[in-house]
Amino acid sequence: MRGAGIGLALAGLVATPAYALDVVVLDAAAAPVDTVMVTVWPTVPAVTDKSDNGYAKVGALQQTDRIATAFTGPTGTAHLDVAEHAGGWTVRARRPGFDDVVTPVSDLTAPLTLTMTAQSDPMKLAQARPSNTWASLVDLGSPELNRNYRMQCSFCHQQGLPAMRSGKSEQGWSDTIARMIGYGSRLWSEARAVAPAKLVAAYQDMTAHPEKVPESRPWDQALSSARMEEWPVGDGMSQMHDMLVHPNGFVYVGDNTQDRLYEVNPKTGEFTVYKMPREPGDTLGGLFAARLAAFPKHETYTSIHSLALSRKDGHLFLTPSTQRRIIEFDPATKAFTVHELNDGLYPHTIRIDAQDRVWFTLALSNQVGMIDRATGEQHFIDLPARSWKEAFTIHIVPLMFKLAEYGLPLSSLGIDEISTGTPLAYGIDITPDGVVWVARLHANDLARIDPVTLGIEMIPFPGHGPRRLRTDANGNLWITAFGDSAVVRYDPAARKFDTFPMPTMPVGSDTPYSINVDRKRGVVWVTGTASDTLNALDIRTGAWSVFPLPRRLFFTRDIEVADDGSIYSSNGAFPAWFIEGGQPTLIHVTPPWADAATGVTP
Repeated sequence: MRGAGIGLALAGLVATPAYALDVVVLDAAAAPVDTVMVTVWPTVPAVTDKSDNGYAKVGALQQTDRIATAFTGPTGTAHLDVAEHAGGWTVRARRPGFDDVVTPVSDLTAPLTLTMTAQSDPMKLAQARPSNTWASLVDLGSPELNRNYRMQCSFCHQQGLPAMRSGKSEQGWSDTIARMIGYGSRLWSEARAVAPAKLVAAYQDMTAHPEKVPESRPWDQALSSARMEEWPVGDGMSQMHDMLVHPNGFVYVGDNTQDRLYEVNPKTGEFTVYKMPREPGDTLGGLFAARLAAFPKHETYTSIHSLALSRKDGHLFLTPSTQRRIIEFDPATKAFTVHELNDGLYPHTIRIDAQDRVWFTLALSNQVGMIDRATGEQHFIDLPARSWKEAFTIHIVPLMFKLAEYGLPLSSLGIDEISTGTPLAYGIDITPDGVVWVARLHANDLARIDPVTLGIEMIPFPGHGPRRLRTDANGNLWITAFGDSAVVRYDPAARKFDTFPMPTMPVGSDTPYSINVDRKRGVVWVTGTASDTLNALDIRTGAWSVFPLPRRLFFTRDIEVADDGSIYSSNGAFPAWFIEGGQPTLIHVTPPWADAATGVTP
């Protein structure tokens, strides 16, 4: 959580409803059906001025739609607050084991009754299950190969999604894997050698025997007290990567592939787009122009990635991962300031400490950077390489990307099991005592950086794939173990790790990407990136609450916590056209315990 000021500004920021709609859901025998997800959206989308190459006109106030979701309780009734809209609405009812019901509605002044039909066809049941259930049956032959496959093939989009179930050939898989390595995957060469045949066999078997696809976790009855809202932003070519909740009442969302920053008002659905600044000499694709050469449409010169908030003046600081710079944005004046970096490559995740110093990871140069706003000084901390070979590889990474522009396929280079050359300094956070912590995704370790001396201590991580991390109120770190379908707590005082498996079913099938902590209530929020869920862990009891999301293929990369206990995330699948409806959204989830002082008891 970014501090109490955020929540005070955002408490109650829900679009003023025009209607309080009750939707009653019955089965074929006219009995009420509980835990049904009911979603309502305007049938006719809001009109947007897309005069900027198909995107919203820069700097102009625009309107997006509010999409509302609620769940039925024991009586089969869902209560929704629906915003006024001139073109009518569409209502969808969804529940595992039943066919979706979708119907247009023109009058919301009276309760709506829907009848759902139970589904028994094994293929239709399997097709409706989240991607993780399909991906769980892919076996490359060993736990190590399977883990590497999850780690390296699941960080842009889900595995097991419908596009992968359609009979792709071994050559087709080989071509896809080569393209993904060009995008940044570090799939172990041994995994790459066996994956095409194994993937063809696995999906052929699942298609022939859909009854083998395991069920996902049943939805919980407590969902009847939860609420969700979505606001469509961007399009099928966007990648809504990270976002930030600001004390001014806006939520800022970064479109990584289109170099646009969205300023969204969650109270009204109004938004404004600002384009990332370009410097003389910037080229399409930035310093890694060849990486997206095969992508159908992008406008990325900087690749907006992560966002952080200065508590001193409310400015946003952003990492443009394909440039050597940090970008500052003033929400009051809408002005950008560019801070060119003296060192480093691929600025990644960013945080700001209590002294208003800007800390960030530099993923490809294996460094941590810091800008002291008071003096303007820059500091760069080299993290240790795991071997002389890795040190040399890190040194020549810029040369390799330059050669890629001249036709050297990065997919032709060998990759070992531990991704030598890319330890990948990834997530970063600052504990209440001011200590800076960094997770290295491929090196499976944490870096502890003294904020005064800048001294480094490396701490081995007990799992695989520490990706993002956050601190709780007591100074404990919570880290996603992307390769292990788990979150890990580290107590720096006791130097002790504890592991909490994700609640996803089947066990071990999720890839938790991001994490945040509601410090006031002692709740850890984790993305169910493979399972279309957001997950809340009660620190005190160890109990999980699972929130299924309204769109299939909902790939979440970031979580923001508001002071009222609600949370925000965005759908950051790459490519976004995989998302159900082909539309990325900003989502707001209000759990049953929102507004409670502590704990997760409603």
